[in-house]
Amino acid sequence: MTNDSVRIGLCGLGTVASGVVAIYQGHSSLLSDRAATGIALTHIGARRDNPDCDTSAFTVSRDIFAVATDPQIDVVVELIGGTTVAKTLVETAIKNGKHVVTANKALLAEHGNSLIALAESKGVALRFEAAVAGGIPIIKTLRESLAGNRINSVAGIINGTGNFILTEMASANRTFDDVLAEAQALGYAEADPTFDIDGTDAAHKLIILASIAFGMPLNVTGPFTEGIDGIAPADLTFAAELGYRIKHLGIARRVGEKIDLRVHPTLVPSDKQIANVDGVLNAIMVSADAVGELVLVGPGAGSLPTASAVWGDVVDLCRELGRGQRCPIPALGVLQAALTDIERVSKGDVVSAWYLRLLASDKPGVMAEITRLLGSQGISIESLIQHPPEAGVEHVQIVILTDHAAGSRIEKALGEIEKLQAIGEHVVALRVESFGGGLSGGY
Repeated sequence: MTNDSVRIGLCGLGTVASGVVAIYQGHSSLLSDRAATGIALTHIGARRDNPDCDTSAFTVSRDIFAVATDPQIDVVVELIGGTTVAKTLVETAIKNGKHVVTANKALLAEHGNSLIALAESKGVALRFEAAVAGGIPIIKTLRESLAGNRINSVAGIINGTGNFILTEMASANRTFDDVLAEAQALGYAEADPTFDIDGTDAAHKLIILASIAFGMPLNVTGPFTEGIDGIAPADLTFAAELGYRIKHLGIARRVGEKIDLRVHPTLVPSDKQIANVDGVLNAIMVSADAVGELVLVGPGAGSLPTASAVWGDVVDLCRELGRGQRCPIPALGVLQAALTDIERVSKGDVVSAWYLRLLASDKPGVMAEITRLLGSQGISIESLIQHPPEAGVEHVQIVILTDHAAGSRIEKALGEIEKLQAIGEHVVALRVESFGGGLSGGY
């Protein structure tokens, strides 16, 4: 601290960083009042200017590492993204005795264990509320507010881009490619949207949530992951006919002594709150033994919502530093030494109900053969949709909703079904989750 103020250095000047600057410029006195000490954003490291962000009141360095090594800086805010330069930057800041605030979920998922261990060894804090669900305070909720609880499950919509795409596809019967192009034009999706579409972004966030919820080390290979690019408008229409909506969910739950960790498109009953969270909003459900069930809904991305989470972390640190404390709250709720790796439930052992969409020849006996092959794996049919074929069309869409079955049994049954000459294309298979009884699913 210098002159009774905690000095903040900012690395990056993109969308979120410009929001950090805007909040500081609009609320600097309020931030200091809430921290009960002076807060001064003084030094920005950015390789290029942002025309939408006035930096005339700050020292600006083109070398971002100048911020991490500035002896006047107490807290470094890392918002450059990526996992290479960002990792070195955070390490440099920590080694120079700086506390670090970041929104970088990929960095944490891939290198969080070593970075947190380094921070603990140097007696500084690594904070990352903005890394998961934007403006929703889910990290603080799990780590601090629910410290008196045993967490049973955390599940929800944790990627706003995917939720926007599925919402638009469902509401206007639009194709995936059409809506993706709009999401990119609106700034909801990157020029390369791969991480949003294939589930990687949501998996990174789920890893962080599961680590805090269950006291596990961060493990980037933990969740099995499926994207949304295989969802067709027909799936959304059939799901609605069955009384469901399709959402791209991250799910982490205890199953006995193991942890079920997965990201995939999911049918959710349309009367559930999470089924009706649309657009770019995020929603996270938490089930815990003392408090019961909580649902947090809010903007999962964007300049100001994410910057709000950044400032939440910064103000918390400033409160501690202003009182001469050394940031006693462990980054993951417990110290690194207390984290325990927990065995994961394999993909094939995860039990759920299933939605199956098949294109089959409109001939007698086809449905009976499909039913037989499902039955051979102990899979029963709960609901069935088979609309009459259009004139001149030889194949008909068949949609089946099954009872609960392990993924391995579904895979074996579909392997045999797809060998039938009557089946016209790959079978679409999506899990169904009711989220009743404490998010217990099929267990």
